[in-house]
Amino acid sequence: MDKITHSPGLLALLFVVSGFLIGLVYRLFTLYQDRPSWGAKWVRAVEISPEELGGFGYWHLALVSLLVLFLEMLMIRWISSEIRIFAYFKNLVLVACFLGFGLGCYLCRRRVQIIAMIAPILVLTIILKTPLSPLRQIVAALPQMLGGGTEVRIWGVPSLPTSWPGTLLALAVMVPLFAVIAMIFVPTGQLVGWYLENASNGVTAYSVNVLASLAGIACYTLLCFLYQPPAVWMLIAGALSVLAFWRKPQARWILGACFLACVLLLGVRDHRHARTYWSPYQKLDLRPTYENDRIAAYTLNTNDSWYQQIVDLSPEFVQAHPDEFQERPAQWRAYNLPYQFYPAPASVLVLGSGMGNDVAAALRNGAGRVVAVEIDPLILKLGRDLHFEHPYQSPRTQVVLDDARSYIQNSKDNFDLIVFSLLDSHTTASYFSNIRIDNFVYTREALERARRLLRPGGLFVVKFQVDNPWVVGRLYALMKATFSEDPVQFQTDTGRYDTGGRFFIGGSHQRIDQAMSNTALAAFVHAHSGIAMEPARVTIDDWPYFYQHEPGVPISVILVSVAVLLTFGWFLRQTSRAEGRVDFHFLLLGAGFMLLEAQIVSRMALLFGTTWVVNSIVVSGLLCLIVSANLVYQRFPKVPLRWAYACLFLSLSVSFVVPLEKFFFESFALRALVSTIVLCLPVFFAGIVFVSSFAEAHFHGRALGSNLFGSLAGGLLESLSLWFGLKSLIVLAALIYTGSAFALFRHTQAGTSRAGETI
Repeated sequence: MDKITHSPGLLALLFVVSGFLIGLVYRLFTLYQDRPSWGAKWVRAVEISPEELGGFGYWHLALVSLLVLFLEMLMIRWISSEIRIFAYFKNLVLVACFLGFGLGCYLCRRRVQIIAMIAPILVLTIILKTPLSPLRQIVAALPQMLGGGTEVRIWGVPSLPTSWPGTLLALAVMVPLFAVIAMIFVPTGQLVGWYLENASNGVTAYSVNVLASLAGIACYTLLCFLYQPPAVWMLIAGALSVLAFWRKPQARWILGACFLACVLLLGVRDHRHARTYWSPYQKLDLRPTYENDRIAAYTLNTNDSWYQQIVDLSPEFVQAHPDEFQERPAQWRAYNLPYQFYPAPASVLVLGSGMGNDVAAALRNGAGRVVAVEIDPLILKLGRDLHFEHPYQSPRTQVVLDDARSYIQNSKDNFDLIVFSLLDSHTTASYFSNIRIDNFVYTREALERARRLLRPGGLFVVKFQVDNPWVVGRLYALMKATFSEDPVQFQTDTGRYDTGGRFFIGGSHQRIDQAMSNTALAAFVHAHSGIAMEPARVTIDDWPYFYQHEPGVPISVILVSVAVLLTFGWFLRQTSRAEGRVDFHFLLLGAGFMLLEAQIVSRMALLFGTTWVVNSIVVSGLLCLIVSANLVYQRFPKVPLRWAYACLFLSLSVSFVVPLEKFFFESFALRALVSTIVLCLPVFFAGIVFVSSFAEAHFHGRALGSNLFGSLAGGLLESLSLWFGLKSLIVLAALIYTGSAFALFRHTQAGTSRAGETI
């Protein structure tokens, strides 16, 4: 960060980029103003009305709805992977999508400006793929400039903003980027809003919209599991866009040319000596390390941060490199250390096996059987293909593709040695909540459940890269609470063919004493102990935020939320002058639903695993519940709203009162059925409330826009779970739905009064 604040050239470039993005958003938005705007004839040539595309049609609505969700998922994952700051505020991109789509629905009666979609996409692609080193430095420095806040720990981010000028500079780039992302969704939001307003059967049209959105999620998820890169995502988004605007030749050709340019730019390699992969969870850059023209190791980065490596610690390699292992012998390297405490265990569980270093160590040290649990299928594939010792090909290895918490929660196996292997995800599993992949692994309930898998006389090893005293204190407290005694702890160094980390060892007291009777091991532990430790609140399933010191909303989250609200206020002021005021009933419905969705996704992740498959199925299931609510409303349109509200509040109460532990049935089918009924049923009744209200509003675009604005607010309010826990979102959702009922009552009373005055 100091490079930027102390470099006039970089500082000037930052202001140029920020000013350009602000000017772009302002100029694009003036296209929707009544006053004469900028724009040459070619800009007006791609101005279009839905009638020019053939008017209303269910096929057109389905196609645009599919495009919206596909483009939304694309932007969320792409931006979060390429701009590190968004990886730590991942639902911020989702909020931007809601803002843009809501603005589009608000403006659905105005002509669609295609340039408002293609210009931001092209500009973002150029920024992210430009070979200019100074621009890349600015993008990479955003997390350090913003700072994490006093209560949050983010890799590579200082605890406090290093300087308020630096923080303001970071926001000067983040906020315009947020607005540019939002602008992408205004044109498609206009089309969806217009189609819903002009449908002969609004409920059917809304159901088509939801089902097509479901297809968009399925399509994008499939591409992720096929390991396809952003160039392929953009190619498909371009094809869908061209089809959506096919009847307008100018729009068709300009869209095609723009997306093709983006595809070509995205096809350019980021790193000359590294190969980029896109797993279902993250962007991965694999870089080989050469020694005498031969590959000696591999380094794997995610989001331009160090993540994993492949090392060769086989006896043959060690013998061939005596100088490397003279000072630090192989047996004192981090991967081999657990077996100094438990030599040749009969069975080993490795949680977070990655590309296979811990599995290779277990096999090398005489383990009879190794169960390797890894969540990312692409990382497993890289380990199978590239690891020098071929640990995944061993007949003694059983590979399990699953989330670590899901495995320990559902496994009936028992092990002599359990190794938590550097489980630090650097990412989140879902774009609908703030839960990270590893959050539910480091909770009191998770470690207690893992302890039950340990055989009598077994050992439990947690290995974690720690450079913060209170993270050390939290892991220490978790281990002590799990085993009712102080764990053995020590720090290992990072080397050329090693990965350092903090070890916490618990379990059989007799086995630990026996191991520590080895004077060499005792001396090693003593020499590598003594790192500072501070107390921190123990994480639990309801407050699983391992990287936050104490409950509260971090300052970085507050700053970003304020910036987003100011941006939203500007957009709203520009649109509300002509389109009317925001409908607070629909605004509150959107906020309440977003909170419902966030807490359901988080809690279902605990029950079934924090995986992309689980999250896709849960979100798809919620959309299906919305369609079910539409069908019920079509069959019984006269059902009083007060009944729907009563059932909503009742189901929320049940969801709040029943603890999650009650859902851990041995039968997967029974667990899925009961948890869906109890946790997801509020969505069904919320769907009935929404579709009934939407029908009463004659499916007006302003109502849908207000609802999406509420989703933006709900996305920001979700951060309160960092303070009060996940179950607090249920209480907050109930309060918001109460407010929506009150707003509806006031609206109904006002309408009755006006009718009385007319009579």
